[in-house]
Amino acid sequence: MNARLSFDFGGFRTEVVFGRNAMGGDMSPESTVTVFDANTAALFGAEAVHPVVLPAGEASKCWASVESIIARCASTGMGRDGVVAGVGGGVVCDVAALAASLYMRGCILILVPTTLLAMVDASLGGKTAIDFRGFKNLVGTFYPASRIEIAVERLKSLPGREYLSGLAEAIKTAIVGDAELLSLLRDRREDVLGREPAVVAEIVGRCVAVKGRIAAEDPRESGRRALLNLGHTFGHALESATGFSGWTHGEAVAWGLGRALAAGLRLGITDAGFARSLEDLLRGYGFRLEAGVEYADLAPALERDKKRRGGRVRLVIPRGPADLVVREVPEGDLAAVIDVAAHPAERKRPSG
Repeated sequence: MNARLSFDFGGFRTEVVFGRNAMGGDMSPESTVTVFDANTAALFGAEAVHPVVLPAGEASKCWASVESIIARCASTGMGRDGVVAGVGGGVVCDVAALAASLYMRGCILILVPTTLLAMVDASLGGKTAIDFRGFKNLVGTFYPASRIEIAVERLKSLPGREYLSGLAEAIKTAIVGDAELLSLLRDRREDVLGREPAVVAEIVGRCVAVKGRIAAEDPRESGRRALLNLGHTFGHALESATGFSGWTHGEAVAWGLGRALAAGLRLGITDAGFARSLEDLLRGYGFRLEAGVEYADLAPALERDKKRRGGRVRLVIPRGPADLVVREVPEGDLAAVIDVAAHPAERKRPSG
């Protein structure tokens, strides 16, 4: 894995630094407001001069969190040349980035992802977001970090469920743009689950390279970057419908990926053998591909999905490895693939 990677996201330059001593860089403590959650504050917050500590969990993706960060920046007299640093998982990265994009119309942003999900996905590419009135990521901006500091050694102590949540995003990224990574995830499952250091480092490095390349080609998601939303249309709706409880983000994405495959089979888009192999891969890592929700439960969230066009949901659907399309899907087909997952006894494996 390269020690450094650099990407240009629409005029914003992001440097990704890998290594055991990545955290800290050249930040000046006096001009830095550092955002943690309760977990990362206990692990990394001892030397922070101006800390903001958010409650751990999805509930912190809210206006109150953004306001608390901006208030701390203002109270320290920080200027536009000051730094907001987010140290944590996807929630911390999203909220810290949104606050940085708003403070004085944009200050310096540094992200230090401490979960696998944040390392392979949430910290890179400039999407910021909070949930709003029960709907996932409804409010946000595009604001890439100046620097992202990744030390995969921190994943050794990550709770198992959170590690698996990140693996779901890694699987998604592999499907979108890295067939070799997909083979690694399939063939070396025990090493992946055992967090073998070289394997984990390769997963993170490959995911950063894929997402960075695609996001740099399309920084504001007007075209190809939409492919990185594979599994997220259904997954975000599931998170919203279940009140952001019972499912981690990655678990919901894995379920959403299963529904995208089902939609692809129903519409004659997805190769049946490829669908079967992906379903086996997801189940092999323990992901649930059935959920006790029906289309009626998810419809309100799907109606607010950011990728809708002309009143129809647009799904990212895999045809095969690194071969994906975006299709408008009629409501009846959406309902069919969701409702069959709510009733596992009616489920049929893809044939072929």
